[in-house]
Amino acid sequence: MVMGPYCTQIMADMGAEVIKVEPPQGDNTRFISVGPAPGMSGVFVNVNRGKRSAVLDLRSDEGTAALRALIESADVFIHSMRAKAVASLGFSYDDVAAINPTIVYTNCYGYSRRGPAADRPAYDDTIQAECGLPAVQEQLTGEANYVGTIIADKVAGLTALYATMMALFHRERTGEGQEVEVSMFETMASFMLVEHANGAMFDPPLGPAVYPRTVAPNRRPYETKDGHIAVLIYNDKHWNAFIEAVRPPWAAADPAAYATLEHRARQIDVVYGFVAETLKERTTEQWLTLFEQLEIPAAPINTPDALFDHPQLNAVGLFETVQTPHGPVRFPGVPTWFSRTPGHVRGPAPELGADTAAVLAELGVLATAPSAPENDAEPVLGSG
Repeated sequence: MVMGPYCTQIMADMGAEVIKVEPPQGDNTRFISVGPAPGMSGVFVNVNRGKRSAVLDLRSDEGTAALRALIESADVFIHSMRAKAVASLGFSYDDVAAINPTIVYTNCYGYSRRGPAADRPAYDDTIQAECGLPAVQEQLTGEANYVGTIIADKVAGLTALYATMMALFHRERTGEGQEVEVSMFETMASFMLVEHANGAMFDPPLGPAVYPRTVAPNRRPYETKDGHIAVLIYNDKHWNAFIEAVRPPWAAADPAAYATLEHRARQIDVVYGFVAETLKERTTEQWLTLFEQLEIPAAPINTPDALFDHPQLNAVGLFETVQTPHGPVRFPGVPTWFSRTPGHVRGPAPELGADTAAVLAELGVLATAPSAPENDAEPVLGSG
């Protein structure tokens, strides 16, 4: 739904020509949220900006012939279909490499086809569950919950991006194309275990697979006199500055117990509890002012709506307004900065099939009206 489109959205922002191949009924993401017109939901518009849409029925001879013609000149072929589905259409890696041996072919899967879960369907929620996210949320909050963002889709999309770029870099040096596989479950398992592998990595194990600080029950936004604040008084420099400025009684009672990060880490939930009681004594603004003076990382609790008016984001020009057939759209733009090759939002998201005729004409292929296929996803092809 989002993994492949998010990957190729970033490619489009950085200057690639991305041709999104859709079935006649369109990408399902076109219909999952509000939008200014049917088939132009906010999620779809954001992750498909700057692309071209070509509608091809890959169960027809005309559709497969058109896609083969596209593959001949493409640098990258990215699809988000299950392995057996894309193979049944005649577009496995071997099929595509026979047409264009130097192509970089990226599979976006739920589970790697190299394991027993190959070809299992997957969505963000199920991958969150399987990689352990609800379990660590339960340790933190007492309830097994998903996190409030499609984190598996997006992390896997970013992983597909860097994997594809590495393959392109290899081709730049050697001239060789290759097949790349990126799966949501394996990606998120690796992502979760960055810190949570912890003691379980060693032989013999030195502890469970968990990073205690992240699941400490008192690790949460702190209550203040008039609201909440996020702050992490973590390293010894920050800790000493906080204790010197505030002089809480609990710190004076046993200063050695909390003097170093190593000591605090062993009893982190107790430390969080003490800090929580102290922060109730002043307002959010008072704490923010003090923490800024002490150079301690702190932030107010924003809503996603508030990001559109955030002074930092607006100062760096994150948002880009693009005129579309349905009115102006203020996109969250490219978060990275390049001194020589900056990216930007290349244009609006395409209406379904808006570029089919033009794309086929460029290839010298006669456009025909496709019939509705039954496939459950679509290949996404990008040519630079």
